[in-house]
Amino acid sequence: MSRIHTPATIADAPEASRPLLEAVNKALGTVPNLHRLVAASPAALEGYLGMNGALAKGALPAATRERIALAVAQANGCDYCLSAHTYLGRNLAKLDDAEITANRNGASNDPTANAAVRFAAQLVSARGHVSRAEFEAVRAAGYTDAQIIEIVQHVALNIWTNYLNSALATVIDFPVVTASAANAIAA
Repeated sequence: MSRIHTPATIADAPEASRPLLEAVNKALGTVPNLHRLVAASPAALEGYLGMNGALAKGALPAATRERIALAVAQANGCDYCLSAHTYLGRNLAKLDDAEITANRNGASNDPTANAAVRFAAQLVSARGHVSRAEFEAVRAAGYTDAQIIEIVQHVALNIWTNYLNSALATVIDFPVVTASAANAIAA
């Protein structure tokens, strides 16, 4: 059970959040618990959806965005986000199990994506204070200024959802994946 009230339906959410949740429902065909929980603050929901929507129009492919989300969720031990992004990675980005495992371990089997995922994992572990060599590695892989900025922004957005879901114990509404499972694989 979540630590704060999660509206059971869109109609149960604060009035200002309802149109935003309707848009999520239209886009996804469902309203995940994360969105319904965040709806308690219409401003937070609007901010989250706004940043997520803007980044979806960015220069990074959907598969790279999912890879980053998996690396960040694993680093932060967020089971809700691991569950959601494993589902999205498989079903929308078409990542296979080997790739998802690599992503959760801060890497990728795709050489170009590997630079982005490694950089994202380094951002998390160093709390943004990456070395010049780590920065130059992502640049050498061909990432543009815009893409590097988007990698950083994806890390920040995913840290926010990781912290929110972990702190508030959001009930997982995807096939459950746990951070400890990858630790056992990596060990």
